[in-house]
Amino acid sequence: MKITVLGAGGWGLALALTLDINGHSVSVWSPFEDEVNSLIQKRTNEKLLSGIVIPQSINITSDLSTVEKDDITVIATPSFAVRQTAQKLRSIGKSGILVNVAKGFENDSLMRLSEVIESELPKWDIVVLSGPSHAEEVARKIPTMLTASGKSDAACKTVQQTFSNDFLRVYTNPDIIGVELGGALKNVIAVAAGVCDGMGLGDNSKAALITRGLVEMARLGEKLGAKAATFSGLTGMGDLIVTCTSPHSRNNRFGKLVGSGYAVEEALKTVGTVEGYFACKAAYSLAQKYNVNTPIIELCHKLLYESYPVEDIVKTLVLRPFKEE
Repeated sequence: MKITVLGAGGWGLALALTLDINGHSVSVWSPFEDEVNSLIQKRTNEKLLSGIVIPQSINITSDLSTVEKDDITVIATPSFAVRQTAQKLRSIGKSGILVNVAKGFENDSLMRLSEVIESELPKWDIVVLSGPSHAEEVARKIPTMLTASGKSDAACKTVQQTFSNDFLRVYTNPDIIGVELGGALKNVIAVAAGVCDGMGLGDNSKAALITRGLVEMARLGEKLGAKAATFSGLTGMGDLIVTCTSPHSRNNRFGKLVGSGYAVEEALKTVGTVEGYFACKAAYSLAQKYNVNTPIIELCHKLLYESYPVEDIVKTLVLRPFKEE
């Protein structure tokens, strides 16, 4: 197949490498000329995928017209750039299978990213590809499992077959709401887990936070139309575990800096794009809108947006009113 990956970050490049290994004709698009020129000249991105060489068979370009004859187009941009990227695709005037691998919400509208894309590209078959997947590991062919979800079962199965190989296995799941919410909400809990690390708390504390965080994810997800069982799968529990426990996770590293005393703005500058920071605002707004009890998400919002003292976080959680689990 002919496939274009929109976004030349670590995840976009890792997926491009995987698709190239699978024998597809792959292009990677970036709107940034400096980034394109650097990747063409060096054939590597040492900052994001150290030691990984991008083969000459992968075309790197800033020309969006490369998608005109695509069989599949992949959006691998940060969440805040998804609508803008979809608008650029709309100007091309085609349709087909569009795979979104970005995780998060649109903060102003509180829409899931597939809803954002569908509002701009209503004729496309949109598939969400999500799960526990660090780009650094996929690029090194470390076994990984993902889930494809969308309204079209045929499109999901096409994505499953196209991306799968002997180190990447793709399942399908019809619950697109749950799959997307798992990928977005786990980033918020991962920030909180990083705060635990930064404060020097132990395994007991972190295990409790991850477990109760999963409860909050499922509770809010069900209210928004997701199936509770989805949060026990790869895009819920699986993605939550990997993001809360790995140094590869920007969300975790960001939370660790905040927990150790860094100002939020300083921590953001140090780490770069932190999806959990943006998702926290939307998750809190959704919980308030639908009257869902999410104490961890609420405290994350206070910490990141309301200057709540980090040293009061644990006491506030532990001293909440008694209740059944």
